[in-house]
Parts: sequence; structure tokens; C-alpha cells
Amino acid sequence: MNIEDFSISSFHNALCAKEFSAREAIEESYKTIEKNKDLNAFITLTKEEAISVAADIDVKIAKKEDIPLLGGLPIALKDNMLLSGFRASAGSKILSEYKAVYDGTVVKKLKDSGAAIIGKTNMDEFAMGSSNENSAFGPVKNPHDSERVSGGSSGGSAVSVASGAVLAAFGSDTGGSIRQPAAFCGVVGLKPTYGSVSRFGLIAMASSLDQIGPFTKSVADSEIMFHAIQGKDKLDATTFEHKTECNKKEHLVIGVPKEYFIDGIDPYVSRHMEKTMNVLKKLGYSFKEISLPHTKYALSTYYIIMPAEVSTNLARFDGVRYLGVSNIEKDVRSLKELYIKTRGAGFGGEARRRVLLGTFVLSSGYYDAYYAKAQKVRALISNDFDNAFKDVDVIFTPVTPTPAFKIGEKTNDPLSMYLSDIFTIPVNLAGLPAISIPTKKYVVGSGELPVNFQLIGKHYRETDLFEIGKKYENNI
Repeated sequence: MNIEDFSISSFHNALCAKEFSAREAIEESYKTIEKNKDLNAFITLTKEEAISVAADIDVKIAKKEDIPLLGGLPIALKDNMLLSGFRASAGSKILSEYKAVYDGTVVKKLKDSGAAIIGKTNMDEFAMGSSNENSAFGPVKNPHDSERVSGGSSGGSAVSVASGAVLAAFGSDTGGSIRQPAAFCGVVGLKPTYGSVSRFGLIAMASSLDQIGPFTKSVADSEIMFHAIQGKDKLDATTFEHKTECNKKEHLVIGVPKEYFIDGIDPYVSRHMEKTMNVLKKLGYSFKEISLPHTKYALSTYYIIMPAEVSTNLARFDGVRYLGVSNIEKDVRSLKELYIKTRGAGFGGEARRRVLLGTFVLSSGYYDAYYAKAQKVRALISNDFDNAFKDVDVIFTPVTPTPAFKIGEKTNDPLSMYLSDIFTIPVNLAGLPAISIPTKKYVVGSGELPVNFQLIGKHYRETDLFEIGKKYENNI
């Protein structure tokens, strides 16, 4: 069997029909991981636990008991999500020896649904990056071209789906960290409405921006996984009981922001956007030009708010409670020296850069000039979306200005790297749902570099994104 030949529903049906066993499916996942180990998608494998879950599912099937839709389904988790008893490094040296002592809420929901977690995926350190080159465990390579980046920060999760190791994987999206690697790897990536999915058990980067979401092969599978993890959680005060709202219009109106279709977009990406819009028009969707005038401030606003929250969230990693830098404590003479040495050796260059930036913008004399002003601009960006959604139902944009770039191409140019998230960051600032969808079905080994388009929805309206996405996929 090839796992990538199935959807979640067809996997479930075939498993229940005993076309293969859950254990065989898990074994196939690990064979695929081994075959593609040079891609460096995984940090930790959880084979013993996954096989145990599969064995339980197989027993239930043998007894002719009903199993849940996700029963026995091989899935993967980004390594900033807590899975009890296993390492949760967040891609950082400072947490390389830390093992989680409890399950995060999303992980618990997935376990309760019968899914088999096969491993923890590689990622940019503390989710800081757009290429997955910032991991203490080495870069993740793109399965379509191993000389190119997978995208970040959830590159390992995107690759695990694109390479056929799993049917679904989970990541976190702070400024595009699900949607951008999904685009570079040619899979579907969903960033849900902020607060619709619990962040309890997610190692925080920027708490007002982070959101957990799924990677899948199709929009239909993305919808299944979203409903499996969404909902209010008493352990996360930012969550709410998600309202599943449906648009009753016969044809939704799609907005095209003039600020997103600018000079500088790679012609290869532009051609794919034009083809996608033509398909959607043939399906009966109408397009309307809209304006999001404060978009030009989104990147600079994000790189004030995000580092500020990073600097406070990472303050807890002091080398005492989560010691991951071996033997340093033998050489220190004071607590202050321990902090300096462990944080200096434990954090990579990008993490240190963002901690320093965040500490600066929150410092006395600069708070009002930078952080407070950025929050005001954030409100203006959010208002732009509110005004646009008075005239349109969803918004259509590219996900990235270019296809996947080569490993090492932008490592010495942080600003150029940050610009790869220019189309995804505004969504996080406004807390909106958005989905990254391949413009066509991309096959690993074909030589093509994937391009995805992005659909942005109103708060709580993931249903609109799923409806358009499924219709599009059925007609390409």
C-alpha cells in the first residue's frame, strides 16, 4: 500500500474493509520516512507508541466494533507540540533534552480520536523562520527539489505529508508558518481563526499570533482535521466555542486586494494565480477588486509585536528548568553566568536576534514609540479586513511572492527572508482564518515547483474556505 494514495475517508473505509491492517499502515509510514530520511523531516519517531495504537484499532476491527474516522490514521506533530513522554525540542538546542510530561489539548483530542502519532517533525527554532534552516537539527529539504527549502517554520510537517509519510500533520502558524511551507511543498495548509483551536501544550512563540492547524493532501481532509481539533478549552482562555457558520449565497464574491498583486511577484507565481482565478470564474465565482491600504505596514508591525512577545515567552528558558546544553553548569561560578552561558549557547542566531529586538522595543523610553504604536497599526490592518468583508465573502491572494528558494540563498539576508511572509502576516495580525491550496496536484519527482493560492475568510467562516477549496480541487 501507498499511504499517499488515500484520502482520510478512503483510508478509513479501506481499513474497515480489512484491505490492510492499521499496523501495516504504520509500518508503511516508517518505510517512507526511512526512504526519505535525507529530507530531515523528523526529529523524533514514536514507533512503539504508534504500533500500540494500531494494534488496538486492529483488535476493534477484528471484533467488528466501530472505529472513529481517524482510527489508525498515521499523523505527525510539529516538535513544539507537547506529547507526553517524548522530546519537545521546538527545534532548539536549549530544549534538546526536555521531555513533555503531559499532552497538549490538540494532542489529547487526536489521541482520543484513535489517530496514531508516528513522530515529531523538524522545525525552525521556536518557530522562528521562513525556510526551516534555523533548526538545531539541520535544515529540512523540499521533496520536490532537495536543493531547495521546505518553507518554515513548520517545514517538517509539510514535508511529512508531501512525501507520503502521513496523511495529516500539524504545525503552528504565527505569521505564515503553516501556509508558506504548504505552498513550497504543494500541500494544503490551514490557519484557523485565532482562538478556535486550543494552544495549551504548544510551546509559545508569540501568544497573540500563534495558532495550531493541519497539513493535508486535500481541502476535504483539512476540513476533517479542523473539526477534530477545534473547540473551547478551559485550559486556554483565548479559545471560544467555534460557531460553524455557513454562507447561504449561491455564489460567493471573492475579493482581490490590489496591494497584494504588485511588481516583484515571480512571473511563475503570477501565471498560476491567473490560471486559478480563471478556474474559479468558470465555477461561477465573481471577483471584485478591494483595497487593504494598511497592508504596506503589516511586515514592520509584525516584526515589532512578534519579537516583543518572543522576548517575554523565551525568558523562561534560563538553563535551569529546561537545561539542554550539557556540561555548561560545570564551568560557571554564579547564577548570572549560568544564564548567560546557557542562553548564549542554547539559542541559535535567529532566536537571539528576535529576543534582542523584542527586548529593545519593550524597553523604557521605546515602548510607546514602537510597541504601542505597532498595536495601533495592527488595529488599522484588522479594520481594513472588516471593511473589505462588507463587500466580499472571501479574499484571494498568492501565498508567497516566489516558489521555494534554494537552501542558503537568503540566510545572510534576514530582510529578504522575512519578505517571503509578506502575504501571510496580515492574517495573523487580524486573527482571521486562511487556507493555502495548491494551484494543481503536484507530484514529487515531476520536476515542478509547487505554487499555492490563499483564501482568507471572515472570523469563524472556515466553512467558506472549505467550500471554495473543495469545488476548485474537483475541477482541476
